[in-house]
Amino acid sequence: MWRTLRIALLLIALATVALTHWRAQSRATAWEHTLHVTLYPINADGRPATARYIDSLSADDFAPIADWFEAQAKTYGVTLLRPLRVQLAPPLDARPPAPPPQPQPGMLAAIVWSLHMRYWAWRHDDAPGPHPDIRLFVQYHDPAVSPAVQHSVGLEKGLLGLANVFATRHEHGSNLVVIAHEMLHTLGATDKYHPATLQPRFPDGYAEPDRSPRYPQMQAEIMGGRIPRSATQADIPAHLRHTRVGALTAREIGWTQPR
Repeated sequence: MWRTLRIALLLIALATVALTHWRAQSRATAWEHTLHVTLYPINADGRPATARYIDSLSADDFAPIADWFEAQAKTYGVTLLRPLRVQLAPPLDARPPAPPPQPQPGMLAAIVWSLHMRYWAWRHDDAPGPHPDIRLFVQYHDPAVSPAVQHSVGLEKGLLGLANVFATRHEHGSNLVVIAHEMLHTLGATDKYHPATLQPRFPDGYAEPDRSPRYPQMQAEIMGGRIPRSATQADIPAHLRHTRVGALTAREIGWTQPR
């Protein structure tokens, strides 16, 4: 009797959570209201240089994300005046759970990490102001000791992401690209590159798939991640202005309807 009741209560709780996430996702991709995005900076390596860099950041440093997003939305006929607003939360002292190894983590490991990450985000969601639609936890690393960082992750279920970036002004433009990429994951956009090579996948991972000659491309498709210079070489974009939202990505996030 009690076991049956506990199972029933658990199923009700899970159904409630699923319905809540479905409603939030549906609202986010209806593009009828401005989406509020909060960035939570984290000192990932505990170094003083990283802390100083985080302290130097302001919301204005991330305004290009909202400007880029608005410009891209207009190209697909989205008439919402300001589709996105980005605010910067105070730095977090806590570290999020590390995601499972890439490029192909086991399904169980990915599910367990996703649940752990969502619980951790709920515990550390104490930014001032209204509750955000999308939460992105941005881990900063000192490039002097971390020339490479872990992969970043965006979760559609929960509308939250984890971005790993560099604590230097020189990399700020490419940091914005990483943050925008993970933000789009939370809205349902999928990666459009080959996991083994990181080369953009043709045609959906190309900003100009119809360009002739095909190479070199001048921009990156935001979910393709890189600017294809040849069939085997691609460059990391230095700023969002060197990227665009491709047709499939626009469809995935609700800017256009399936054909």
